[in-house]
Amino acid sequence: MSTRGTVIRNTLFSSVGIYTEYLLGMLTSIIIARHLGPADFGAYSLVIWLVATGVVITNAGVASAVIKFVAELRGSGREAQIRSLLGWAWRVQAGFLAVVLLGGTALFLLQGQRLMPGFNHGLLLVILLVTTTLRASYMLNIGIAKGYENFRATAAIAIIVAPLNLLLILVVWWFDGPMEWFLGSFTVSSFVFWWISRRQIAPLLPPRAMREPLDEDTRRRLRSYTALVAVTVAVSFVTASEVEVLFLTLFDSSASAGQFKVAFQLASGALLLVPGVFGALLLPMMANALAQGREVANRRLAMSTTYLAGLAAPLVAFGMVFAQEIIGLLYGAAFSPAALVFACCLAAGSIPMLSQAASGYLLGSDRQRALMFAVLACSLVKVGLDVALIRIYGLGGAVVAYAATSVLTGSLVIGLALHYSGARMEWSRIARVLLSATLAAAAAWLVRGHLPPVPTLAIGGMLLATLYAAGTVLLGFWSAADLQHFQQLHARLGKGRPAFLARILVWAVRRAEAAP
Repeated sequence: MSTRGTVIRNTLFSSVGIYTEYLLGMLTSIIIARHLGPADFGAYSLVIWLVATGVVITNAGVASAVIKFVAELRGSGREAQIRSLLGWAWRVQAGFLAVVLLGGTALFLLQGQRLMPGFNHGLLLVILLVTTTLRASYMLNIGIAKGYENFRATAAIAIIVAPLNLLLILVVWWFDGPMEWFLGSFTVSSFVFWWISRRQIAPLLPPRAMREPLDEDTRRRLRSYTALVAVTVAVSFVTASEVEVLFLTLFDSSASAGQFKVAFQLASGALLLVPGVFGALLLPMMANALAQGREVANRRLAMSTTYLAGLAAPLVAFGMVFAQEIIGLLYGAAFSPAALVFACCLAAGSIPMLSQAASGYLLGSDRQRALMFAVLACSLVKVGLDVALIRIYGLGGAVVAYAATSVLTGSLVIGLALHYSGARMEWSRIARVLLSATLAAAAAWLVRGHLPPVPTLAIGGMLLATLYAAGTVLLGFWSAADLQHFQQLHARLGKGRPAFLARILVWAVRRAEAAP
């Protein structure tokens, strides 16, 4: 299968898994938020954030190393060393996990009353420890599947478990359960995620009889890569995650934390759903490209960033135009302050999303030390801004701190990748896609305020999407190869109908081929 066909196939499976998990996860979050209200949802969100933090620290560097080195060993025909690699990864993960569990226990014993006043701290601690262990193991299994570029397995896991999790939440909602019941369902789903993922990766692994030890050069690079990426991943989580939930809980209120959580989760989920399905492929794809030569990797870096911009632009435009309608429809009037926060988080969060190809290039080319220092600096800036601004301005300060750090982080990562690779971004094409999104958003803005939320979003979304697609074609965003691939898809899936679309594609291909 061609590289383009492989990427499309993997993108499809990645899309199925991510869409299923995050759409049902988003529906689950909406049900919980509506049931608990801003204050209790803020407390619930803090527990989930603490679990996510524990998982990231436990897998810091290990999951990324598994993806990179499994793909590398496969690409170089050394599959027999994969079991030795995974044995090393499981041992390192166990060490990180022990530190996390001890640290989490100490945190709750010393600061539990301040973080979660009025709740059963013994029960919360058990939930934290168990779910962190299960989720960390599940995420490492996902890393193994990605290293094999087997996104079918990740899709299967999401299709099986995400509906079950939603069902558990609906049962708790039906019985009007308290926050602890929702956390209990989170624990049950964590176990199922781990068990199903373990079964999915088992057939991928080579037979035990084929096991060979890692060669010394790979072992040295593996240790160096993991150590540097561990710091980078753990620190970047502070930059990329909703750490503002913690500071809002400490310095403002749980209600403000709930408002920010709703906005951040919706924005980050949307950015993952639309462009992120392609972003999930970037690290193994970059590692493979670098093995073929610097020029190949540079072309993929520029191309991937351009396509990420093309995928993100209409999403950001739609979210910023219809933020009030989206929040009101999904979460209700109680969360109306989250609308502006959502729009800001969506716009600012798109910059780090655009840097995914650059990050994949830096990790794939063993530039993780430079990436680590960049992320560390941005994380220190973020924590400083959070503490300073949230103390004074509350929720508004959290938005400013998040937006400023997101723009800084994404820009710095892209700059580093360009510096080390010598690649040149396709700035002209990126400008065309941004112009298309801006014009489409301006037209969609006229729909607001005339109809109820559902028809407003439906009509506005269709108008924006149509004008955006037309704008990208008219402004010459797509290359001749892209348009020819669209022609093939139109002929195969649409049987050449509608005919006017076929004529437009023929015209666009001719113009793209004639362009200098």
